[in-house]
Amino acid sequence: MSDTKLPDGKAPDASRRSERSRRAIFDAALALVSEAGYAKTTIEGIAARAGVGKQTIYRWWPSKAAVLLDAFLDLAARANEALGGDADSEIPDTGDLAADLSYVLRATVDELNNPVFDAPSRALAAEGIVNPELGARFVEALLEPQLQYYVRRIERAQAAGDIDPDVDPRIALELLVGPLNHRWLHRTLPLTHAYADTLVRYALGGLAPRG
Repeated sequence: MSDTKLPDGKAPDASRRSERSRRAIFDAALALVSEAGYAKTTIEGIAARAGVGKQTIYRWWPSKAAVLLDAFLDLAARANEALGGDADSEIPDTGDLAADLSYVLRATVDELNNPVFDAPSRALAAEGIVNPELGARFVEALLEPQLQYYVRRIERAQAAGDIDPDVDPRIALELLVGPLNHRWLHRTLPLTHAYADTLVRYALGGLAPRG
């Protein structure tokens, strides 16, 4: 084992070196999927792009799908931090339910239209269909926590009398995010802020308390 020291006499920081390698691998995986597509992205290609040995990647992840999932989760976390959020961010509760839901759906539209998110999102969605384990991890690690934000906001709206108390919040949120993801996934029509606002208006019309 080498006893190499830094100029200040300290040993190299292995954890910092590992973090640099991990970041390089994440950036390489996201870039390659965006440039070449998921099918043409390989562990060897990621390793070469990141400047690491492929055994380094296999030591941390069992497959390129697992690399991409962690890279995407890291990307989402960094994007959230850049917006001033944190892991416990909730949907705003200004007292105006329509405005609050439009705000978060518009942000989702912006994210889905962003090429940085679009390519890895589609790759993970496609791979999750044929790889149930990966799909389940993607849902558990990213999708379900985000959906629970809607659940809690809808429950607060029920308590305030803005939504029928008999409505199942978990089903209600799908009236909002389901159509949005369907349009994005199948590219049937453009994703716009106007479309997000329309979804909110239609959904709340059906969720309103019955006279």
